[in-house]
Amino acid sequence: MVSCLGDLDSTYEALLAGRGGVSELRYGAPDKLNVHYAYGIDEPDGEDGLRLAGRWLARCVAGALRDAGVDPARRRVAVIVGTGLRELRAVEQWHGDGAPMRAARLHFDEAVRSVAPDVTEVHTIANACAASGYALGLAADLLELGEADAVVAAGCDAMTESMLAIIGRVTEHPSDAVRPFDADRRGVLLGEGAVAVVLERPGDISRPPLGVLRGVGLKCDAFHETAPDRAGIVATIREAHERAGVDSGQVDLVLAHGTSTALNDPTEAAALLEVFGPDGPPVTAIKGAVGHTSGGAALMSLLVALEAIRTGQVPPVVGLSTPIPEAAELRLVHGGPLASRPRVAQINAFGFGGVNAVAIVEAGDAQ
Repeated sequence: MVSCLGDLDSTYEALLAGRGGVSELRYGAPDKLNVHYAYGIDEPDGEDGLRLAGRWLARCVAGALRDAGVDPARRRVAVIVGTGLRELRAVEQWHGDGAPMRAARLHFDEAVRSVAPDVTEVHTIANACAASGYALGLAADLLELGEADAVVAAGCDAMTESMLAIIGRVTEHPSDAVRPFDADRRGVLLGEGAVAVVLERPGDISRPPLGVLRGVGLKCDAFHETAPDRAGIVATIREAHERAGVDSGQVDLVLAHGTSTALNDPTEAAALLEVFGPDGPPVTAIKGAVGHTSGGAALMSLLVALEAIRTGQVPPVVGLSTPIPEAAELRLVHGGPLASRPRVAQINAFGFGGVNAVAIVEAGDAQ
């Protein structure tokens, strides 16, 4: 995992400390974009002048295969990459600045094969901010169908000026930080980065697993282009529970989508209360620390959930001080880490157009 806070260990350490990675915007013209802050990765563009999400993706895919002990030269390994904007940042640099760019780079095949040339196939799917949740669900399907021996599910996105311009147009006074579920929230800010995990069948695992994927619920309610729909979210959560073979009482932790926007937070809070009631599990979220990482958001939350399960420390929602009234009955973790021993965690991810993905994971020693 690569975020504005570093790798997974650095990101998790910052989350536990309640520290976020927001900084002044380093792209475009902040005054014209009406956006002055973001959760960008502090490293220069590549030698070709391009800022490519594929570079972070390649780093994460190589690390995930190494950590899992999976060799694509010896086994059938497929890769599914979820993204919101693909390499749109590079297209903007080509169009606006004349930077060199090859069309082949718009698919992530080249980036993945630069570190894993023997993978059998590379698929890029664009499902907005639920993209890596969809990649996870499709990866599980490939394994279940016997189409691969192992599958890398991944997600990535780099910041783009066009997306920043959209954020700057929806409010007169844009946010200076992401504050999920907070009464003083002023909207979302972009983050960037990449993430990858390896999925294998239980009998094929050579090393202790990070966790067990119990099931993924995927739905598109198509309720509205940008507004989330409570009924669609509830239906996706319940499908995830059904596929995972769990009921709401067995979920010990929720990693919320938590965008800090006027529409998402009250809608997601209402959906969680409908499913779990006021005595539901602890709820946390990571976008206050890493921003909205779009295509990587779902899998980054999944890795944080597995770290909470492993360490017994649930990180607080960075930026949350006073919960909105709609979320007052949720057990939101804020003010400091929560000492807890969750076994089963739920990860929410919701995207434009009503594409929803909810994953259920369990502790790695469950098998």
